[in-house]
Amino acid sequence: MKMTIKEIAKLAGVSQATVSKIINNYDDVGLKTKKRVLAIMDEYGYRPSYSAQSLARKVTKVIGVIYAGKINANFNHPFFVEVVSSFKKTIGLEGYDLLFFSNEQFNKADENYLARCQHYNVDGCIIIGGEEVEPSIYDLDKSDIPCIGVDIVLSGEKSGYIMTDNNQVSALAVEHFYLLGQRKIGFIGGKKDSMISKERFQGFKDVMNTYSLPVNEDWIEFGDFFEESGYIAMKEILNKPDLPKALFAASDLMAMGAIKAIKESHLDIYEFSIIGCDDITASRHIDPPLTTVKQDKEKIGKMAAYILKDMIKGEINSTVVKIEPELVVRASCGTQQNQRA
Repeated sequence: MKMTIKEIAKLAGVSQATVSKIINNYDDVGLKTKKRVLAIMDEYGYRPSYSAQSLARKVTKVIGVIYAGKINANFNHPFFVEVVSSFKKTIGLEGYDLLFFSNEQFNKADENYLARCQHYNVDGCIIIGGEEVEPSIYDLDKSDIPCIGVDIVLSGEKSGYIMTDNNQVSALAVEHFYLLGQRKIGFIGGKKDSMISKERFQGFKDVMNTYSLPVNEDWIEFGDFFEESGYIAMKEILNKPDLPKALFAASDLMAMGAIKAIKESHLDIYEFSIIGCDDITASRHIDPPLTTVKQDKEKIGKMAAYILKDMIKGEINSTVVKIEPELVVRASCGTQQNQRA
């Protein structure tokens, strides 16, 4: 049943004028009343028909935070946690609040991000890339709502995106192995159809070819950027008749899983050189401490905040930023033990 403002007002115990004020983000409605009315709108799936006047969006100082893609654990991934934390701190100092959108109901209701962003009248959005991105993300991307993506390509006139230079990520890892004298190098990536995984794998192959190093298919596996998949992938590699002496994993968590698999196989972990990617806090506390290609998570979050703020102000229309990674050498790679071919 399609609800009306009159019915929403009756359920909430307020006047139609109050509901209209809430829809149009007037400031003279109490917070408790506003929350009650908005909750009823959400419960009944009410979406107002925005007139030209209401679509001339008022400044609300609210930023939508969207973890794009099929329901996943991005909320828990240390990389994204640190990026969003940096973003929150920076955008907060500019006077903005954050509104997190869920995606659990996308397969159960006729819903889309654009309508929800219009409903809450957000000033802009940060979109965190995930796997199997919902098509509705790109409706939002093409809208007049400013959006900044992290690890997702956006192409709208009022959208931009920021990510680490993934080709350089792989280049730093392979070049370090090469300088150590390692020639038998394996790779564990994220999902095969993941943009980030594709870029890192292509970068891996390109640099391997640059130094005339063999890309052995027996030493190539894919997972999902999390520890368990790295463990499973390394188990597969360890079942091969010939083993690599070095391994680049496209995330620190997968590298940690690979280290666990090597240890469980009763092999000397120091007979392998292992490099991960991200430089999450846990990478420096495992045994051995993990060599990694650092993504500057604080800079990514801060840059995303400033770019989005300038987009909202109309000072930037769209932009693409690639952040340079940095190799951090620890005991899992780069020691004298590791230099045995």
